[in-house]
Amino acid sequence: MTTGKIGVALVGTGWMGGALLRRLAARDDATVCCIVETDPERGRAAAAAAGRPDTPVLDHYADALARPDVQAVVLASPNAFHAPQALAALAAGKHVFCEKPCATTYANHLALVAADRRHPELTTFTDYILHFDPMETRLREMVAGDAFGKIVQLQVNYRNPVNVAGDKAWKLQKSLMGDAFGMAIIHALSVIHGLMQAQGDAPVEIMATAMPAQRRPIEAEPIWNVLIRFASGATGICLGNIDFGNGYDAYHNLSGTHGGFVFESLADRPQKVRYWSERDTCGQWLWPFDAARCAGQHLTGLAWPADLGTPDAADVFEQQSGACVAHFLECVRQGKKSPLGFAAAQGIADLGWAAQVAAKLGRPVPLPLDETLARQLLPD
Repeated sequence: MTTGKIGVALVGTGWMGGALLRRLAARDDATVCCIVETDPERGRAAAAAAGRPDTPVLDHYADALARPDVQAVVLASPNAFHAPQALAALAAGKHVFCEKPCATTYANHLALVAADRRHPELTTFTDYILHFDPMETRLREMVAGDAFGKIVQLQVNYRNPVNVAGDKAWKLQKSLMGDAFGMAIIHALSVIHGLMQAQGDAPVEIMATAMPAQRRPIEAEPIWNVLIRFASGATGICLGNIDFGNGYDAYHNLSGTHGGFVFESLADRPQKVRYWSERDTCGQWLWPFDAARCAGQHLTGLAWPADLGTPDAADVFEQQSGACVAHFLECVRQGKKSPLGFAAAQGIADLGWAAQVAAKLGRPVPLPLDETLARQLLPD
């Protein structure tokens, strides 16, 4: 149990780092002791934008880890730095909030899992931000509550070009970006994993295919098709593409034995979500964001709040970054592990690594992933 304000060092003040800094600065249970930024001017500008212009901006990460007032680090640096920085933080006795991916090599992924297990006294967290999305939370609760019966088919997409403009051009380089899963597609896989976990199901096999970039010079293959088989016999599908897109595609389609759910991320707000349940909607399709339509179906009580967040909102990262920060700090205060810690959430990250192994082999790969095979096929 931690009392008093939690001292935090923020590493990186790009788009997401700046958002996290503003969230931290607005809290009364944490203090940003320092910022680590290779571009001091950008660091000072981010501190000023967060209302904390006097926050020290450091050139060297080691200087932040050496500060006794720093209890936790928040890592929003380019992807390839996450694992080395997280390992150094754990070795220094610091809690770790890490933007996804926590690692860009399989060896570092395993090293982080092992380090997390060696430090039961420290909290780690990978920012799978859609876990905190209000629609995703509600959908997991519906699945756990048997609203749809047994899920037999599930599709969740992530198709949206990553921003590579200006100082974000590092995302084109495999050595810095890692792979398309860690960069973004893992968002969809984390949703699939969470929904199936809500019905007590686990992945047992994965198959995947990939294509090279078609529109932009992204070194890592950015276009993926993934099929996951679960212990129950259910199938999960993810279509991922970070090269190009016709709008932000976070499409969901869930089919259960007693109901179904569809989220059309590209549809107008009243038509974005529809679902049916033999138990809850008497077998009728319901559009919960269309209050008038719910009333016409005599299902007014099932209408959703008009402002309920969905995973395609333009400012979803701003909205849910607050929930992510709050969750991490609460875990630190309570002295407990997060369900999205490096070890606890290994199964989510492993879906991305296993998909790459399956694509290289051209055949399905059993889960849990064989570490020896993965080390052979996923070199550093």
